[in-house]
Amino acid sequence: MAPDEPDLPEGSDDEKVLLLQWLNYLRGAVIRNTEGLDDTQARWTPDGKLISLLGIVCHLTNVEYRWIEGGFGGVEVTRSEREFHPRSAIGLDEAVSAYRQRAAATDDMVRSLAITRHSGRESWAEGHDLRWVVLHLINETARHAGHADATRELLDGVTGE
Repeated sequence: MAPDEPDLPEGSDDEKVLLLQWLNYLRGAVIRNTEGLDDTQARWTPDGKLISLLGIVCHLTNVEYRWIEGGFGGVEVTRSEREFHPRSAIGLDEAVSAYRQRAAATDDMVRSLAITRHSGRESWAEGHDLRWVVLHLINETARHAGHADATRELLDGVTGE
């Protein structure tokens, strides 16, 4: 992991820009916790508890897909506990790449919609507005970034400082 943390978001008068700055900052915290690990280490869990770092990355990728594509893109989505325990064929590099691609797609969708736009009542977002959904993504990512910090420290002693 890099010895110095990236700067906190600069802030903006544009609410969407500010929310995306925070979401990207937290995504970076998750990804930084995977740096330097091999696939075996990325699948490690302390005493079989918690979620592996690979599982966290896969879960957050799916969370963004469900809330954005399912909430505002009209895609039918489902949730599965399997995302926490990714198939053995997926490696860490592939998972991080997919997370980055999903992040870019999420950011593009958020930029293209009004922050007050509501999703359909039948969608994954159940009629919530985009602001609520992005704040939910920030919350979910922050929770798992902390989880990733703990797992990484238990794995090899590396901390985000």
